[in-house]
Amino acid sequence: MNPVSGSTFFVRALWDDEAKVYISESDIKGLHIEAETLEDFEAVIFEHARELIFDNHIKPNLGRQSLESLFSAKLFPGIIWQRPDGAAAPV
Repeated sequence: MNPVSGSTFFVRALWDDEAKVYISESDIKGLHIEAETLEDFEAVIFEHARELIFDNHIKPNLGRQSLESLFSAKLFPGIIWQRPDGAAAPV
């Protein structure tokens, strides 16, 4: 998969019952999240995911592409954020 041509990345929150936090499962290089609430988890996604995608997936490939393919490519990949079933942390 070529990250510069319009890839879609995913982020999933999984509840760690032992640590009592949500942890991330993602294909975004460098994105590792631990948060006590889904709101805190989402805040990390919104603050860091796009920058990590650019730095770790898009930027390394920029020098290898022609200008034509660069400008015709979808430079802004999608992020699929999947909340866990039930949405609230177990008590």
